[in-house]
Amino acid sequence: MEQKYVSPIELLIHSTVRIECETATGKGSGSGYFFAFLEKDNQHIPCIVTNKHVVAGAKRGVFHLTLQGHDGLPKLGEYVTFSFDNFESMWVGHPDPSIDLAIFLIGPILNSAKEQGKALHIAPLGNAIIASKELLDSLPSMEEIIMIGYPNGIWDAKHNLPIIRRGITATHPRLSYNGKPEFLIDAACFPGSSGSPVFLANIGSYVSPEGALCAGSRIALLGTLYAGPQHTATGEVIVVEVPTDTRAMAISTIPNNLGLVIHASKLLDFEPILKNIISRQPAQNA
Repeated sequence: MEQKYVSPIELLIHSTVRIECETATGKGSGSGYFFAFLEKDNQHIPCIVTNKHVVAGAKRGVFHLTLQGHDGLPKLGEYVTFSFDNFESMWVGHPDPSIDLAIFLIGPILNSAKEQGKALHIAPLGNAIIASKELLDSLPSMEEIIMIGYPNGIWDAKHNLPIIRRGITATHPRLSYNGKPEFLIDAACFPGSSGSPVFLANIGSYVSPEGALCAGSRIALLGTLYAGPQHTATGEVIVVEVPTDTRAMAISTIPNNLGLVIHASKLLDFEPILKNIISRQPAQNA
């Protein structure tokens, strides 16, 4: 029986990847997602997006990528593991040192798998899903969001699938919170959530700017989680990067269910860098 409707969420869960890192101090994991840069004429540069701090100091890294069947659907429970040495050096950091984003070019991985007769099932996000200025201007300060990733290292290891968290925007996603290209969400942001994509998620219906109830779904990428304000044991509020493991921190902190999300528009700052990279070597397009 032909499936006539597929929830947008079923597609989005395949846009993420668990990033396992090994550093001098131990092992940890973070979240990332696939993004198609420089889309043109059915070609693009496929990358994984995460935070710089997720891969900082990583001597070794691991991805698990799900295989794809001849029907174009994911073969849940079947995946290929890719391991890399000198992992941190393989990432390209955002040109602004204060923006905690980094990308990993995965074209060589996809091409290598293809040469071996293996198809990998990934669902890269692209420019079309980034929330436009028009959409952002139409939103109220509080909207429903979802965050997809691997909190506390938790994942469905059998099926290589992430965890979905739900929340709301805590500040307006079009405004620069405290003058930085980021906004706050009200959602549980645990270790391992760093690098998770955050989406506007109106499933089934939403309210128009005029206050009318509209039928349909509205999905847009709002940004990338990277940090959150927490209370210290002394009552001070500090902002800390969402860690990649669950080991105790030197300062006792208490999360307050808020997360800082980098505006999705900052992803576009990578495109000039990628143009420069591919001008110096053959492009690995998907």
